[in-house]
Order: sequence, then structure tokens, then C-alpha cells
Amino acid sequence: MQQDKHPDYHAVVFRDRAAGYAFLTRSTAQSEQTIEWDDGESYPVIDVEISSESHPFYTGKARTVDTEGRIARFERRYGGTESGATG
Repeated sequence: MQQDKHPDYHAVVFRDRAAGYAFLTRSTAQSEQTIEWDDGESYPVIDVEISSESHPFYTGKARTVDTEGRIARFERRYGGTESGATG
């Protein structure tokens, strides 16, 4: 790997304030804020709006689409299938 061509890759804490969840990983992201982690070390912290702990898909709170209701509404509005149609 050539020196001075790659960004600094270091330990960073990503914190989801909505869920009260944080995880330590490695990243090239920079931050002026720091946090003391469980191991006693101080790491840069980056606040994120959403993570796997608060995302509706991963938490099981995702909204489901009511396709049956849409089809029934379409058939009511446009007449559905007609038995006397010629074609």
C-alpha cells in the first residue's frame, strides 16, 4: 500500500441517539467529539440518525402495504371482471 494516498483508517464510535445504541468500528470518518468507551479508551464519536437498532425494517415495525385492499378498491372503482363481456 502506498503511503500518503489513503485516508487515515482508525477506530470510531457510531452512536444512534434515538435508540441509545453505540458501536465501535473502524472508519475513515473524522469527528472532533470524543467518547470514553467501555475499555477506558477515548474514541471519536459520530452521531447517526438511524441504525439497525432503530430502523423499522430491522426492528419489525415496518409498515406493510395492504395490496388486497388496493385490488378490492380498484375493482369497486372500475367494475372488476364482467361476465357478459364479449371479446
